[in-house]
This record gives sequence, structure tokens and C-alpha cells, in this order.
Amino acid sequence: MKKALITGITGQDGSYLAEFLLAKGYEIHGLIRRASTFNTNRIDHLYRDFHDPQARVYLHYGDLSVSGQLTDLLQEVKPDEIYHLGAQSHVRVSFDMPEYTGDVTGLGTIRLLEAIRKTGIMARFYQASSSEMFGAAPPPQGEATPFQPRSPYAAAKVYAYYVVRNYREAYNLFAANGILFNHESPRRGETFVTRKITRAATRIKLGLQEKLYLGNLEAKRDWGFAGDYVEAMWLLLQQESPDDCVIATGETHSVREFAEKVFARLNLDYQRHVAIDPRYFRPTEVDVLLGDATKARKTLNWSPKVSFDQLIDMMVGADLEIAEKEKTLLDAGYASGNHRMG
Repeated sequence: MKKALITGITGQDGSYLAEFLLAKGYEIHGLIRRASTFNTNRIDHLYRDFHDPQARVYLHYGDLSVSGQLTDLLQEVKPDEIYHLGAQSHVRVSFDMPEYTGDVTGLGTIRLLEAIRKTGIMARFYQASSSEMFGAAPPPQGEATPFQPRSPYAAAKVYAYYVVRNYREAYNLFAANGILFNHESPRRGETFVTRKITRAATRIKLGLQEKLYLGNLEAKRDWGFAGDYVEAMWLLLQQESPDDCVIATGETHSVREFAEKVFARLNLDYQRHVAIDPRYFRPTEVDVLLGDATKARKTLNWSPKVSFDQLIDMMVGADLEIAEKEKTLLDAGYASGNHRMG
């Protein structure tokens, strides 16, 4: 049974990847941060108590800012594959927390690579690189497109990308970069723009909310389904030699178009409910991201299965169910006072 270690297992991508690898027969080990409250809701359906003989998902406390913990964990688990998804991954937040973002998102990667090197384990390493690294580069963006990062998050990801390549060449590690363009799902965090839109629109539909505040409606992104993209992560580590690859749909849509389609699914006019709040604008904007995934199609035999419209239907459907439960509780006298939506 192959062993996989996933950093960021409690996130959107980590949960879909864990499901995918379990279906492939893997034993899964996940790195999670210690906190006073559990944040495992995305993977609770996969987890069994470690006393259960059927258990194949194991969680380990640790932190990407502590190198000794990472080295100890690799020596204990001895994974065959490492999927490094953990990061401070919110672009707008990275402007408010640039030092923390650089430490976790950038240096966290080199701490893991050093742990591989020092322990001598023969693990294959996947780095979750980001389309944000392209920043101001003109579209379409492919493997040969020069990076022009426009945020502390993007700059940290560029650093991580290059140290992966350096360790691959310097120490002969099997280390690959998957440069993933935006990928969404019903499990996306509520502060990310796509989920923020679907969550607010469904609440507005049921009278639980009146307005949705957004930033730049003209920003264009290449949006796919996260469940499709985790397969590409796995495929990258099954190749004969490590490489770097863009994963994208090859389509771009504006935030405005996304909002318009979501509200239209609910028979609402987005213009009546969406307002602009300058606080949500980035200090430096990325105008257009459009991925060229020709290499992925040829070398990985990978292509997205879920279309843009299907993704919207999926997210609206899931968030409508959540909103309906909220309304039922509210109608029964249980106010959801701690819900906050910008």
C-alpha cells in the first residue's frame, strides 16, 4: 500500500486529493495545525479512529514554520509521495500578512525539501504552484511564460517554485511543480470570490441577506473544478521523470460574468444586489489569467471534465441547501448571529 503525505489536507484541494488517493488504495497521512477548534469538516467523512482496523487516514499535528517537526514526521511516516498543498493561500490577505505569507508559503516549501534531503527518503514531491505567479504577464500563460508576481502570495509561490527546481537539479529529487489555475468547488472557503458569490446569492434568494460586496468585477480568471485538478497532481508524480506543468481549462471569465450567471440561476438580477467596496481591491491587480494546458493534455493525458457552467450549477446547488437549512433554523427561532458575509 502506497503512503501519501498531504500538507493542507483540511483544505479544499486536500480533501478532494485524499478522496482520490483513497480510491487508488493509498494510506493517507495529513499534516494539520493544532488549534482550539477542529477544522476537519472537509475530511470528517474520510476519517476513522486509528484503532479501527479499516482506518487509512491518519492526521499529524505540525506546522510548516517548524522544520524539526517536518523532519521527524517524514522519518516516522516514510511516505512514497508528498503533496505540498499547505499555505497561506488568500491573495488579498497576503497584503495584510506579507511576512507570515512568505514564511509559510515560501519557506515552508524549502523546509519540506530539506526534510526530504536530510532524511534520505525516496519520496516523490508535488509542489502546489499557482497561476498567480504569472501576475501581469499577458495571456495565455504557459510553462515558458515569465513570472510577474503581483502580490506577496504570488512572490512566495515563485520562490517555492524555483527552490523545487533547484532541489530537483542539485539533489536529484523527484520534485514537480503543478502550476494550477483557479479551481473551485462547494468546498471552497467562503472568503474566496467564487464561493463568496454563490453563498451570498443563495442567501439573498431566501431573504437571509440583502447585499453582496465585491471588489474588481472586471478581473478575469481561468476557473475549473478542484476535483478534476487533484487528478493532475497525482498524474504528475506518476511520470518517469519530474517536470513542471500548467493545469487549466483554457477559458477565462470575469468576476462579473460569474456573478451574473450565479444570480441568473436563481432568477435574480445581480445588478440589484451586488455593490462595490474598495476595501476588496488589491493594491496591485492581476487582470487576466488564462492557462495554456497543452503540455498537460499531451504528457499527462489530462483534461478537465467539469465545465464552467456545470461548476456554477454544482456550487449554487450546494450553497442553496446550506441556505435552506439556515432559513429553517431561523424560522424556528434559532438565529444564525455569527454568520458574516461581505
